[in-house]
Amino acid sequence: MKNPASTERIEGLDTLRALAVTLVVLHHYVLFVSRADTFGWVGKIGWVGVDLFFALSGYLIGNQIFAAMRSPRAFSLARFYGRRALRTLPVFYVMLAIYYFSPWFRAGLELPPLWRFLTFTQNINLAPGTAFSHAWSLCIEEQFYLALPALALAIASLRGSLRWGWAAIAAAIVAGILVRATLWRELVDGHPHGSRNYYQYIYYSTLCRFDELVAGVALALLKNFHPRQWRTLTSSGNLACGAGVAVLGLAIWLFLDERQGFGVTVFGYPLLALGFSLLIVAALSRDSLLRSTRVPGAASMALWSYAIYLTHKQVCILAATPLREHGYGAGSPVAIGTMLALSVLSGWVLYRCVERPFMAVRGRYLPTNFKPL
Repeated sequence: MKNPASTERIEGLDTLRALAVTLVVLHHYVLFVSRADTFGWVGKIGWVGVDLFFALSGYLIGNQIFAAMRSPRAFSLARFYGRRALRTLPVFYVMLAIYYFSPWFRAGLELPPLWRFLTFTQNINLAPGTAFSHAWSLCIEEQFYLALPALALAIASLRGSLRWGWAAIAAAIVAGILVRATLWRELVDGHPHGSRNYYQYIYYSTLCRFDELVAGVALALLKNFHPRQWRTLTSSGNLACGAGVAVLGLAIWLFLDERQGFGVTVFGYPLLALGFSLLIVAALSRDSLLRSTRVPGAASMALWSYAIYLTHKQVCILAATPLREHGYGAGSPVAIGTMLALSVLSGWVLYRCVERPFMAVRGRYLPTNFKPL
């Protein structure tokens, strides 16, 4: 859910980040507050915002690593991890402390053991309905941040490393398909707790949900090591955007029709990965409307998106009760507007008070991923 800082902000990517966090907030509002079709099909399918975040993270982090590996300067694994830690951990630990030390903030929900959060293994066999449950996606991203650079350096040491790199990406996609198919047959199909098992062992599982991360890495690999093919791909940004919307439309229709069915469970996530990858290509294409169109507020939403993701769910849950007591039900425009505004405000406060100061520390002491000269 994190957007690595860049010296050059790309408006198309900011638009996608803003879209991702908006979708997630609307989905969680429907799921945990209104418990009704408040936003229609958009609220139902808003969980795909997490998948869009995954695709963006895969591309952005992959691009950082591959660009550094191509540079004449030496890539520092320790500095990469240090920069990632300063970027992602302070705000996460602040929110975790609030959940841990404030039963009121948890609103009576059970909090998984602290060590599960500290080791970023909370998503493994996660039981739905627990406090801070949406941290599952952060766990998958932290696991990704830990594994990708080490794996990339290991593959780079091999002869014919590019072929091995593409083989690893292909193998990862196939492995995800096979794992989901196996788990669905064993734990979902005809199982008395099939729906619960779907979320606990498939939806929250690292092995089942890395499709978009891998797709983003594939884009970064193409950009950095196949420049001619990359130029060809990004020469038709509007076509890529249209194709991405079409693919996502198909994937969304399949998930809305039967979210836990075998076919959509096995192949729906790769479809989302393809669709979001095409949108990222469009966002990076200079002739694309997605890149050139400035959406008011998108840059700010993108900048605060990580903090908004961390705060919004519980803020809305807690605000719903006093609003309801004053006669504003969760489906009323006043309640919706108030809680969405509080989601953005709480994220902005967390960003200004915690995230930005630590980003300044990172900029001062770990400005790049390279070893010091």
